[in-house]
Amino acid sequence: MRIRTWFKKTPIGRLVWRVIIGLIGGLITVFGAIALVGPGPGILIVLAGLGILATEFAWAARVMVHTRTYAQKAADKAGIPKWAQLALIAVGAVLSIIVIIFLVSTGRI
Repeated sequence: MRIRTWFKKTPIGRLVWRVIIGLIGGLITVFGAIALVGPGPGILIVLAGLGILATEFAWAARVMVHTRTYAQKAADKAGIPKWAQLALIAVGAVLSIIVIIFLVSTGRI
């Protein structure tokens, strides 16, 4: 948290901090959007990116709430029980972590 405090001491630092958060959150959100149509827990990645953006941008918090509501409506429409939704999310997250660890350990990332 010291880095954030150091950045936010000056107006330029605050702007630089917002740009950094915007880039990181934006990249993660775009990666999540790609994962929506490809393999992976796309909605989780999108929500993670929006969560990062929401730390600095109010519009991202509103979009995150809308996205979460949309995902819940889609799950309800599909008739998937809540326990199955949570199990799918957990399995997708664990598999993603395992793949990332494997790729890092083999030097592919």
